[in-house]
Formats: sequence, structure tokens, C-alpha cells
Amino acid sequence: MLTIWGRKTSSNVQALMWCVGELDLPYQRHDIGHHFGGLDTDTFAALNPNRTIPVLQDGVAAPIWETGAILRYLAARYGDDGFWPSDPGRRAEIDKWAEWAKLNIAMGFTVPIFWHVVRTAPDQRDAKAIRNAIDSLEQYLTIAEAQLAKQPFLAGQALSQADIQFGHILFRYYNIEIDRRTLPALSAYYDRLTQRPAYREHVMISYDELRVV
Repeated sequence: MLTIWGRKTSSNVQALMWCVGELDLPYQRHDIGHHFGGLDTDTFAALNPNRTIPVLQDGVAAPIWETGAILRYLAARYGDDGFWPSDPGRRAEIDKWAEWAKLNIAMGFTVPIFWHVVRTAPDQRDAKAIRNAIDSLEQYLTIAEAQLAKQPFLAGQALSQADIQFGHILFRYYNIEIDRRTLPALSAYYDRLTQRPAYREHVMISYDELRVV
């Protein structure tokens, strides 16, 4: 049984939970962070001295923190060879896209766009900075567009670890109030993700509790 600490409205927790759902793993999740509090307790610091979510514990093993490390652990332990190949070359192909998505898409969207559009009061938003951040993000999304025009998933013919790191951002990207570039292959890919039960359950979650009005 997996034990997971982190609120369901955290995008990093959503990536983890989507992975857990795709791998059909039993879990218990504890709401912590944001209005739930708990990150500043000594108990949580013993799990993760950084006091960030998510944190995962698999049975009696030591807690794991940092989303990418957790996802790689789950993929290696529970994923099949398509999701996380045993061959180093094939695994690196997936891993490079996962790292690319984490560094360029997740980090390029969450704080400079999502936080500034959703988690900032309207009279404090910097429209020019938001537009510049969107333009910067979409330069990277055009790379995904070219990749997805050739194949159904980011790193190949089947859903993999790369899609978990990349695709969990797209619900919010397509849902928030911004002007977006037309990227047909990316849009079709997102539509395919929305048909996956684990994506609908763990990623397509209202973020109204985070909104500042």
C-alpha cells in the first residue's frame, strides 16, 4: 500500500496520482498543504525536510520526495516495459522527454502563468509579464506539437512516464483564461488524455479553491 502526502489540487501531486492511477496501485492519500496546513510540523519535516509535497512511502521503505524521483521510482518498480523500459537507450528516450517537460513546461507554466492568472488578484496581475510567459511556454509547446504530429504520445506509441510529466499541465493550460496558440496535434493529444479514467479522476480537478478574486 502506498501512502501519499499532498493535497489533490497540487499539480505535482496530480502528476503523482495520475501515475498511480495508470499503474492501478492501491494507495492512501493525506491532504496536506495550502489551507490544510501541516507542512510546518515536525512530523512532516521528518518525512521531507524541505516541507514540500508530494511525499510517497511504499510500505516500510524510506519516504521519497521530489516529484520526478517519485515518478521514476513508481515507473521502475511497477511500470511495464513500455512505460519505463529496462533497456537504457529506450529508457533514456522517455526520460529525456520527461525531464524536458518538467523543466520547460511545468516550470514554465505553473508559477509564471498559472500563479499570475489564477493565484494573483486581478488588480495585481502584470498582463505583459503573463503574455511574455505564455509566448515563452508556447515556444516549447511547438516542439511537442512537432513530436505529437508524428506519434500519439510524447515519447512513442504508448503512454509513458514522459506523458505524466507533460500531460498533467495541459488541463490547466487549456482551462485558464488566456489566449492560446493554435496547436492542433497538441490539442488532439490533450483530447486523448481526457478520455483516460485516471487523468479525469486525478488531473481534471477544480482549482477554484486556489483562485484569488
